[in-house]
Amino acid sequence: MAALHDRVPVPAFHGTAGVATRDVSPPVGIRARNWGPADWDAAEGQHRSMTLTAVALAADDEPVVAITVDGTWWRRVDDEAGVRHRVLAALGLPPERLLVSLSHTHAGPVLCAGDADLPGGALVPGYLDTLAAAAADAGREALDSLRPAVLEWATGRCALAADRELLLDDPGAPPRPVIGWNPDEAADDTVLVGRLTAIGRAGEPDRPLATVVNYACHPTTLAWQNRLVSPDYVGAMRDLVQAATGAPVAFLQGASGELAPRQQYTGDLAVADRHGEALGHAVLAALAELPPPGTTMELARVVESGAPLGVWEPAPAAPSTTLAVVQADVELDLRDLPSMAELEAEWAGIDPRSRDERLRRARNLRDGYVAGPTVRHPAWAWRLGDALLVAHPGEAYSRFQRTVRAHAAGRPVVVANLTNGPGFVYLPTDVAYERGAYQAWQTPLAPGSLARLEAHATRLIDTLLGSPGDKEDQ
Repeated sequence: MAALHDRVPVPAFHGTAGVATRDVSPPVGIRARNWGPADWDAAEGQHRSMTLTAVALAADDEPVVAITVDGTWWRRVDDEAGVRHRVLAALGLPPERLLVSLSHTHAGPVLCAGDADLPGGALVPGYLDTLAAAAADAGREALDSLRPAVLEWATGRCALAADRELLLDDPGAPPRPVIGWNPDEAADDTVLVGRLTAIGRAGEPDRPLATVVNYACHPTTLAWQNRLVSPDYVGAMRDLVQAATGAPVAFLQGASGELAPRQQYTGDLAVADRHGEALGHAVLAALAELPPPGTTMELARVVESGAPLGVWEPAPAAPSTTLAVVQADVELDLRDLPSMAELEAEWAGIDPRSRDERLRRARNLRDGYVAGPTVRHPAWAWRLGDALLVAHPGEAYSRFQRTVRAHAAGRPVVVANLTNGPGFVYLPTDVAYERGAYQAWQTPLAPGSLARLEAHATRLIDTLLGSPGDKEDQ
């Protein structure tokens, strides 16, 4: 039951904000071989620009900075730490107040200085230096340009993402798990969209500062056939939204461990662009449903006609000014990992180039990450007014974002994979382990890790909201 002047608030944060972007397109010839079947090593050109976007937010105290990058994944702990620590030092921020999040395009340059001995790899260390400098420079510009702003959230839907855990029936043999569209399983189609608007001073109009897009779908449209560096579908989405809004886009990859486009593994650039346009139109549709910046919808009056008509209109809102952060690690168990010799024997029968790529990744995994029976897995949680953000380094399945969003009881929750750490660590469901899915045999983490991360993240949310949870690690 509603009464006159009842309101339906728009989840929002009111404080100060600044935004800056940089083009981080790598040089032609950089190593970009991210696929085992590729018969090439170095990028021969560029599809769309690779972009870095820094968003700074502040209330009355210390600011936070989120930096989104068109990037693949960190293959070694030291490479990621080296870049992020340089940015932290340049901005003078404590670690809990900086997020560096990769889009996870599989058509980008290899982010691994350990590949410097391979074709195209000599350019990688210099590119990592360039990336760190660009992130620091954009972060500083965003902080220096802080001005009154409001960040408001809307939820949309996009059918681009599909479940990619397919079981193939093989007569006379057990079903074979492959990474491809499984039409029998539904995917999380949530698009969370943030509209960041600079509030105009007296006599000045409001001005769009940025659009934040959080969506869970592997950017694996372009594969071994493609020889161009590309942000994959994120590029076309960003270009479409920027053209419509006049503001930069910050894209955060959601919990997409088992989600990818239905059509993928192609060299056709038009397919990647089509995917991006689908997501871009979903983003614009969500933005179109928001009322003017700084307002909410109010039941203003009843007009008598052939029926009594309830008229809802925009009315001034009082968005929350709360900005709070928390960071804590959760201890996760490692499964029994095969030795390198055992892996070489297991993969002896596959294509030599694919085998070499798998073995190199396995060696990188053991360098600085696998050091004992457990690992410390970091997680970050930010409260941005009425909304929340949860981020971690790995590749969690989409159940993670469904779980934390359900726990938040209606608050928007941005969930970001591949943030502030190596991106080679999947967190699959226990069912994926039972199926023998790629994500389960590739990860060093034991079954139960996803549930433990979920419980940990919900406790961080409770801490931010002032209601400590009592869930135990599962």
